[in-house]
Amino acid sequence: MNEQQKLAELRDKKGFISDMDGVIYHGNQILPGVREFVNWLYREKKDFLFLTNASERTPRELKQKLSRLGLEVDENHFYTSAMATAKFLAQQAPGCSAYVIGGAGLLNELHDVGITMNDVNPDYVVVGETPAYNYMMLTKAVQLVERGAKLIATNSDISGPGENGMVPACKALVAPIELATGRTAYFVGKPNPLIMRTGLKLLGVHSADAAMIGDNMNTDIIAGIETGLMTVLVLSGVSTRDGSKNYAYQPNLILNGVGDIVPATQ
Repeated sequence: MNEQQKLAELRDKKGFISDMDGVIYHGNQILPGVREFVNWLYREKKDFLFLTNASERTPRELKQKLSRLGLEVDENHFYTSAMATAKFLAQQAPGCSAYVIGGAGLLNELHDVGITMNDVNPDYVVVGETPAYNYMMLTKAVQLVERGAKLIATNSDISGPGENGMVPACKALVAPIELATGRTAYFVGKPNPLIMRTGLKLLGVHSADAAMIGDNMNTDIIAGIETGLMTVLVLSGVSTRDGSKNYAYQPNLILNGVGDIVPATQ
């Protein structure tokens, strides 16, 4: 099957799961072709979900961010690693407590499922992404894990694209805690099958009828492959065409950006 045939197969899919950072925007800059892609999704009545490993923002905040960038997307089209982490902890240990390093999106989701904040003797230390990360937080987290708190991280991204270049992501922030304690964090976001199964359920489409679009071979593409989705690597974020060749697994398609999905006549 050549690239044009694969592209036609992709356009026929009923549902699309898409990453956001590096696919839809860099920081506060929308990427080329994104408006056309989102308009195409609505026009063709595709089921779609923005499934992001970023944990700082709530779905409402993500909706507002896209609105500022000129895209109107309903709130129910977003699912975050913060939401997946809250769901996981609520199922594992209802009513538990946690010491949290993370943004408002993570704190809100944990609060909404009844998890209380605790910096004395928490059941869990939960790490997400936040620009407020500092040495005092790191020290507190290390001490609490040493005392028996279980270490959870929202996602396993090491870095991500920002407006002025790459920025450290969750795995880079949790790594010092792992090194200092000798404990390994459990990562809830992509490529964990937990978040992907929830994403498919929210999408309402069978895996065979869906595609995964992302910019990261280590999270988006492997997650799509292991969940049985058609996979599309876009070169607008973390992974490169040459770099992708070093992986044992490969995406079904490599495109410059999501705008390439939209037929030229539309």
